[in-house]
Amino acid sequence: MNIGVLGAGQLGRMLALAGYPLANRFTFLDTTGHPSAGIGDVMIDTDRKHLDAFLEKVDLVTYEFEHLPVSLVQAIEEVKPVFPSSEAIRICQNRAEEKALFDRLSIPTPAYRLVEHADELEAAARELGCPVVAKSVTEGYDGKGQAVLKDPSEAHEAWCAINHPRLVVEAFVDFVREVSIIAVRGRDGEVVFYPMAENQHEDGILRYSIAPMPDLDPRVQQVADGYIRTLLDELDYVGVLTLELFQTRDGALLANEMAPRVHNSGHWSIDGAVTSQFENHLRAIQGLPLGDTSARMPTCMVNVIGREGEMAEILALPDSHLHRYDKSERPGRKLAHVNLLAPTHEALLERVRACAALLPDAPAPQFSFA
Repeated sequence: MNIGVLGAGQLGRMLALAGYPLANRFTFLDTTGHPSAGIGDVMIDTDRKHLDAFLEKVDLVTYEFEHLPVSLVQAIEEVKPVFPSSEAIRICQNRAEEKALFDRLSIPTPAYRLVEHADELEAAARELGCPVVAKSVTEGYDGKGQAVLKDPSEAHEAWCAINHPRLVVEAFVDFVREVSIIAVRGRDGEVVFYPMAENQHEDGILRYSIAPMPDLDPRVQQVADGYIRTLLDELDYVGVLTLELFQTRDGALLANEMAPRVHNSGHWSIDGAVTSQFENHLRAIQGLPLGDTSARMPTCMVNVIGREGEMAEILALPDSHLHRYDKSERPGRKLAHVNLLAPTHEALLERVRACAALLPDAPAPQFSFA
């Protein structure tokens, strides 16, 4: 089967690598003019002149990046099956729609307000109590389009810095850790869940993900499974969905945002799970049986950001698996990731610290259970 992928970055690259053993072929449609997949058949189409040629080559379409024109996805749906659907992408790329969906499905979130003017931002900051985080309603990812207000007087400066006509303003949460739940729903409605991951961010970009979490109450996993299953069923979703959450001191979970695709916090599954998120996404969209999502052993994904460092030394670490994206170095750019495995979480943390010491500017891992 020839699978069309909207977007041509590292997520598409890893989808293709997972799909070749299934005899899948891949055609990527890049709408940015800067593809980096380096694999499969890449078509650059910044003005939709090549869309028909793309659709003639593929049997079905998925995407690795949700910041796409909804009208483009809807137009493709008229011709070929698209998984996940345009409705999923419409909601996930708009934080106001996403918050409304969470509210409707009784999935708790941090307190928030929607604002359309700097004065409204200031009022929301006073009402919610600083610090607050202001985010553009659309187009923000990896920390972009955001500002933290430590005082309401900073509202006008933040408004100008974000430069977006509508913002969502969120109260800060006293959380013990950031976590994510990844689930897969097949075309027949079957759902499987990956073990929850604990995530550590740096400047809004994911740096470490560890799964499974050694100190996770099974009831918390069940709550997360319930939240994401509700979302999957409501959207009649097919494929991998990710839900990022805050875990508070009393064990409660608050939804931050969701992503309608394979996700950075699931990269650990390539080497650490029986079936990776990439293979399971491909199984789901083709109507194939879903694979086992259980972890083989404790695993940590380490993102390589900005500069690569000495890759040979990283490969020399025990049970180290390097996945390079064939990208040039640039501050803040995701260049690769390393999956580290160990029989115990204590041994795993030692390997993660050793790996971090080999990466330029990498912060020390600070997991809640360490």
